[in-house]
Amino acid sequence: MTILITGGAGFIGSHLARKYLEKKYQVIVIDNFSTGNRKNIEDLITDSNFTLIEGSIFDYNLTLDLVSKADVIFHLAAAVGVKLIVSEPSQTIKNNLIGAQNIFKASKKFNKRIIFASTSEVYGKSKNFPFNESSDLIIGASNLSRWSYACAKLMDEFLAYAYFQESNLPVTIVRLFNTVGPCQTGQYGMVIPTFVEQALSNLDITVFGDGNQSRCFCSVHDVISALTKIESSDNTFGEIINIGTNEEISINELSELVIKLANSNSKIKKIPYDIAYKPGFEDMERRIPDISKAKRLLNWIPSQNLESILNSVIHFYKDK
Repeated sequence: MTILITGGAGFIGSHLARKYLEKKYQVIVIDNFSTGNRKNIEDLITDSNFTLIEGSIFDYNLTLDLVSKADVIFHLAAAVGVKLIVSEPSQTIKNNLIGAQNIFKASKKFNKRIIFASTSEVYGKSKNFPFNESSDLIIGASNLSRWSYACAKLMDEFLAYAYFQESNLPVTIVRLFNTVGPCQTGQYGMVIPTFVEQALSNLDITVFGDGNQSRCFCSVHDVISALTKIESSDNTFGEIINIGTNEEISINELSELVIKLANSNSKIKKIPYDIAYKPGFEDMERRIPDISKAKRLLNWIPSQNLESILNSVIHFYKDK
């Protein structure tokens, strides 16, 4: 079997590629390295079952050729991180809309199985906790670029579902909730690698806002387990599935836990959103998933708790 992973040199994509190579599958990765990193896949290059294509899914002819060779497509290529989204909103919108359109169109042509990675960001400002896949979505104002990523991903979901309805495209939409683990970078605003790097250097831990906002962090290894279960399942076509954990923690508590586990002398420094990002920036108060559908359809539950995840990230950065 041949697996095509768009954005396969990224954090999640590289872990997914490694898992399928362990299964002795053929793996094709396409990445333009705008946010992906060669270091994530450098140990895979010599594997005879691995093919790297340095290119863009904006190139429809290239995308069409790669999709024709694959049995299953994981569409992971996207702009990532709040910092990048706020600083480059037009590129965020373009990357998500045009890339997804090409992938879905090519997959329809060859009727290929496709798993599309969406995001918990689509739940927006909803306070209907925990977030269920059928919940109403509440997105902020269009003059706040922070919401452009959520809107673009949501339009991708609408497009994916339209192909499922009209053409029976075997597509599954996965809403990922704060995936973390080794190899993740803090370059684009990811909070755990940022905190860990600061703690190991005994620098101030920079908490944006008041720190009372809470998140649920899921191990990348648990996410990969869920994705591979979806790939091998035929009861998830046309479904939207939350993948995350129910272990909720405030950013204040997270910063304190990182300092403790890293045995750091760091202090916590609060930075107002207007300074960290742009005036008028809005954040989600809580982000907690209802994962009952993943349990029911996939017999999947996360196996790693937050402390074990943090320890794995700390060890990764110490070795690095």
